[in-house]
Amino acid sequence: MKTKQLLIAALLGIGALTMNTAMAHGAAKPRHGGIVQIANDVNFELVVETDGATIYLVDHDEDMASTGITGKLTVLNGAQKSEVEVKAAEGNKLRATGVKIAPGAKIVAVLNNVEGKTATVRFTVK
Repeated sequence: MKTKQLLIAALLGIGALTMNTAMAHGAAKPRHGGIVQIANDVNFELVVETDGATIYLVDHDEDMASTGITGKLTVLNGAQKSEVEVKAAEGNKLRATGVKIAPGAKIVAVLNNVEGKTATVRFTVK
């Protein structure tokens, strides 16, 4: 009986030592001075600009092409709500133009065709 218990304990110990642990998909650190959020295992970095915003896409620490991605950016500046279209730009960039984004604004980006899925990403501008 003791031999069986020792064998089970040894197997459980070996199993615990050889289990793979989940690894993060890279640090969510801003590369362009923006705000980083993660959705669908993709890092989205929002950079506020004078005429709108750019969203940079990074997947597993590699730039992710923005080709084929479309969507909408909803900006809440206090009680004022604005919506603008998001379009793919060169490389890993998405652009939304024609909207003013003030400090304290809340932003929701709904992006279509991010690795075949719709991603909803929320940002708060500081």
